[in-house]
Amino acid sequence: MPALPSLDFHAATIGRYLLVLVLAATLGAALRLLRPGRRVIAPLVLVIALLGAAPTAQVQPPAAAVLDTVRFAVIGDNGTADRAQFDVAAQMVAARAQFPFDLVLMVGDNLFGRPSARDFADGFERPYKALLDAGVRFQAVLGNHDALENRLFPGFNMGGERYYTYTRGNVRFIGLDTNKLDAKQLAWFENTLRTSLERWKIVYFHHAIYSDGSRHGSDVELRVRLEPLLVRYGVSVVFSGHDHIYERLKPQKGITYFVAGASGKLRKGIKASDQSAASFDQDQSFVLVEIAGEQLTFRAISRTGKLIDSGAIRQPGT
Repeated sequence: MPALPSLDFHAATIGRYLLVLVLAATLGAALRLLRPGRRVIAPLVLVIALLGAAPTAQVQPPAAAVLDTVRFAVIGDNGTADRAQFDVAAQMVAARAQFPFDLVLMVGDNLFGRPSARDFADGFERPYKALLDAGVRFQAVLGNHDALENRLFPGFNMGGERYYTYTRGNVRFIGLDTNKLDAKQLAWFENTLRTSLERWKIVYFHHAIYSDGSRHGSDVELRVRLEPLLVRYGVSVVFSGHDHIYERLKPQKGITYFVAGASGKLRKGIKASDQSAASFDQDQSFVLVEIAGEQLTFRAISRTGKLIDSGAIRQPGT
């Protein structure tokens, strides 16, 4: 909306107009005395000239276009229906008041239980009711504790598929099913990466190909199959779960990997490693992410609201 003129502008303009009218009337009367019977147009010309010089309301040019900003949360191994899951959900609601995300990535093991209406209510709809009521959209991938039928649950927004893709702003999100990474899925994944025109590519799946969790650790076999594609097509960030910890790895071949598998389950134990940039296994946690232009910022938060990690990632070459 253009900026409205100020009261000072109106006062100055009215004053100028009154002065113009007084001068024009005075000049017109003087000229009629000197040249009786003649039409006098000079006052009108003067009025027009002065009005043209009068100040006008300055319409401010529109502000520079705001860069597309995408905000989302990441949770994993969350579907326990116990107190810890509810506590994490409450912290997500509190964080959203200051950080208005409208998307949640679920990196698998979204429901520990049978794919029944009651279990979906206990392990998803009740813990995240406030977020769901606010219109936040959850986008899940399957973990090893998820039944295949879970892909049909409307709240997970998987469209009945084991793997799928979608965009937000200038971000391409790709969710994979690492329970069964067959040739068909790999071919689809490569084609999706190759044809993506978005600036950012975010990939998420359940089994971590880089992890220092003492229970599972890195899935090296999976890494051999996925990493060449992730590197070749410029994937920026990968989110996984499976190990019930939080960890951020140092960039591996230009890609930052997160393990976000402690949003419901928690399993203490992290191996010492030079590849780890930050880790936390003392409480449940979730991650908040913002992408704006060429920078991604993140914060990892515990179920008590403690900040356990934060930082920024810029795209290579920027």
